[in-house]
Amino acid sequence: MKGQRTRSQERILNLLKNLNQAVSAQDIYVELRNQGQTMGLATVYRALESLKLEGAIQVRTLASGESLYSSVQEDKHHLTCLQCRASIPIEECPVHELEDQLHQSYHFKIYYHTLEFFGLCTQCQMAQTSSEV
Repeated sequence: MKGQRTRSQERILNLLKNLNQAVSAQDIYVELRNQGQTMGLATVYRALESLKLEGAIQVRTLASGESLYSSVQEDKHHLTCLQCRASIPIEECPVHELEDQLHQSYHFKIYYHTLEFFGLCTQCQMAQTSSEV
C-alpha cells in the first residue's frame, strides 16, 4: 500500500527509474552525491527498506551477499557463477503459472519474483578442468 512517500524515497525511486539497472545502496548514495543531493547512507537504507516493503522497488541479493536495488520492471532470472561471479540473464520464465497459483491458493500479494541458479560458467568449468589435469 502506497502511503505518503518522503522526499528521500522519491529521489531514490526516480534515480532507480532513470538508471534502469540494479545498483547497490552505496552506488545510490554516491550517485545522489554526484547529483548534488546530499543524503546520509543510513537515510538511503531506510528509504530503500520502505520502498521495498511497499513493492515499489525490487531487491536481488548476489552470491557475495550484496543487495542490488532496481525499480520494479519485469521479473529477472539469472545463472550466477560462484567462481567469477558472472551473472547471465535468462529470458524465459518457468514460474509465472506457479506465481498465479500461489496468489490464488494463499491470497498472497506478490510484487515480483526472482529466479537464480548458482554454479560454474563454461569458462570457470574449463579452468577448473585444466587445473585438475
